[in-house]
Amino acid sequence: MLDIRAIRENPTEIEARLKNRGGDHWKLVAEVLACDESRRQAETAKQQLQSDRKRISKEIGALKAKGQDTSAIEAEVRSINDRITTLDADAEAATARQTDLLLNIPNLPHADCPVGADETANPVVREWGDKPEIAEPKDHVELATTLRLIDWDDAIRIAGSGFAVYRGRGARLERALINFLLDTQSSNGYEEVNVPHLVKRECMEGTGQLPKFEADMYGTEPAETDGRNTLFLAPTAEVPVTNLYRDTILAEADLPVRMVAYTPCFRREAGSAGRDNKGIIRMHQFDKVELVQIVHPDRGFEVLEELTGHAESILRKLGLHYRVIELCTGDVGNSSAKTYDIEVWAPGQGKYLEVSSCSCFTDYQARRMKLRFKDAEGKNRFPHTLNGSGTALPRLYVALLEQCQQPDGTIRIPTALVPSFGAETIA
Repeated sequence: MLDIRAIRENPTEIEARLKNRGGDHWKLVAEVLACDESRRQAETAKQQLQSDRKRISKEIGALKAKGQDTSAIEAEVRSINDRITTLDADAEAATARQTDLLLNIPNLPHADCPVGADETANPVVREWGDKPEIAEPKDHVELATTLRLIDWDDAIRIAGSGFAVYRGRGARLERALINFLLDTQSSNGYEEVNVPHLVKRECMEGTGQLPKFEADMYGTEPAETDGRNTLFLAPTAEVPVTNLYRDTILAEADLPVRMVAYTPCFRREAGSAGRDNKGIIRMHQFDKVELVQIVHPDRGFEVLEELTGHAESILRKLGLHYRVIELCTGDVGNSSAKTYDIEVWAPGQGKYLEVSSCSCFTDYQARRMKLRFKDAEGKNRFPHTLNGSGTALPRLYVALLEQCQQPDGTIRIPTALVPSFGAETIA
């Protein structure tokens, strides 16, 4: 959520930076300011009436002490009370509308964020490793089917399309990757946490999944009053992990907070038909290891570089060729100010696949979830929050199978993963 004071002081700049994102969100700024003005006028009028009521009440006491009739002036007090009640309702309605508008306005892109309309404007920041030379690469579906690692027909019988059943060595490879990711990121200084896979609506609002992306979420418990879901399957560990500190005031000495968690993730992928739906590239349920940091606001973008490096360390340890791109203003996520995507090469697909998205949200999420810290002067301030996939398992799994396939149809297990998997090949 944007700072209302910043909107009051620099509405033109706020609108200009929102325009860089594309869309019409910048138009909400004027409505926010109108609500803010209505609320402030109502509160000012209320304060004046309260002052008048206090003065008149003293007069009533003085008149009664003299034995004089106070019925008329008491009627005036009752009228003031009615007007205060109306102003309270007006201020409450303006505040509710302003809050709703602020929840729907995305974060401001970083000032240095590349300006562009969509992913075609995303610059490549760096690449690591070489593309493996494979004469006729097979895709992961053929490899996993031949080696009996994944069964899609079983998943369809159980849950429908968009799911997968890992079997035998396929399931062991998935588990080995999860353990490897957790162990690697723990060694990078993150505290491992195990969190619920169901989250409240306010937690989804806190990290910015709601209200914009509700169609993609799995709601489980509609409220009886308004039909809105009050409980959701977690779409990413970012939601429960970051919200561990919602409505909390940390000490400055507590920063930075670093956490890593494995969770299954659940997304409807509404409207994604026909896009990357082959195999396990895009699914309704998938595994992911997530990195979350809560840091001093002076260090947010510095820490983004560090966190991105931690996510990259996974691919380097596994020896998988990848590249890092920076998202332009038209492609950066709704809550993010700056994002790097890490894309791993999948030779069977003939393209790069995103396996991690690392973002700095500035204080946008912290404001939404009322997460603060007390600085050295005793002032409550909003920290910066960051997160990044460390990494998403399905596409990492795809890249590993496709980059590590051998001419004889076997899969070479990267040396760093052998201790977790327990074998050097899958044959």
